[in-house]
Amino acid sequence: MTREIQGCTPGASPAARAGKPPLADRPLITAGQAGQLVGLFKVLGNDTRLRLLHALHRGGEVPVGELAEQVGMRPQAISNQLQRLADRGIVAARRDGNRIFYSIADPCIPSLLDLALCLTEETVATDGNP
Repeated sequence: MTREIQGCTPGASPAARAGKPPLADRPLITAGQAGQLVGLFKVLGNDTRLRLLHALHRGGEVPVGELAEQVGMRPQAISNQLQRLADRGIVAARRDGNRIFYSIADPCIPSLLDLALCLTEETVATDGNP
């Protein structure tokens, strides 16, 4: 039985919009699928990458220099983090002259970030720990 978190009730999930069955109707994930999820969460489990993804969602297609300013890091450090996300197909890059623009390539990422923020905000509100 699932517990619904107040304020975190999603609309149609990205999986549902892609024609996938609801999570509860899917077979139990295999060990291989669980390993893939672990790899995904390891890539996403970085504060800088999460901030970059949020900035990309807010800004659409954003050049590296602008992202660096937003998160307060050097462009080279930002490029390294974006490359990790690009390697997983989470973001896409487009070159325009000397500038490289990044955008979110995976349509599930904004919903995942939104749900994760919702869950953390609810957890803090419920147990009082940050």
